[in-house]
Amino acid sequence: MADLKLIAFDDEDLSIIGAHLQDAVIRVEDMAFLKADRRFAVVLNRFDWTLAAKSLAAKSLAAKPKPKKPGRFVRRRAGVRVEHVTGAQVSGIDLLQRDQVLSLLTLTFEPSETPQGAILLTFAGGGRIRLEVDCIEAALTDLGAAWETPRKPEHAGD
Repeated sequence: MADLKLIAFDDEDLSIIGAHLQDAVIRVEDMAFLKADRRFAVVLNRFDWTLAAKSLAAKSLAAKPKPKKPGRFVRRRAGVRVEHVTGAQVSGIDLLQRDQVLSLLTLTFEPSETPQGAILLTFAGGGRIRLEVDCIEAALTDLGAAWETPRKPEHAGD
């Protein structure tokens, strides 16, 4: 599968990036707010939901029942950047625990005075990062590394 490269300039674009980032795992040390550049950047391991959906669909279409095997699930190394960041607030995350691993639940936009607003990263366990932005400009780029994993993230109602 080709590496994913997405850019967001509005709330709808950002929601697509957010869908691809659901259940990404991030180490605290792999995040940075570059105040002078007005940029937030993070390197993470995202779960490839597109490939998982294809794998599960192919299994359900198979004519013969096969021995139960885990689906083919993949995590990919990716970089995310958010531009035009005027401020960053962190809650529920100890930035001194640099090797702490966080699981991203959602990435959303909270508008204020157009085009300004806040991009919110919400993590399992209650952690949150709020990025105040002048406007939406964000990008997600796969960095090439990918590996299989036997587990698919589960959510209530799955």
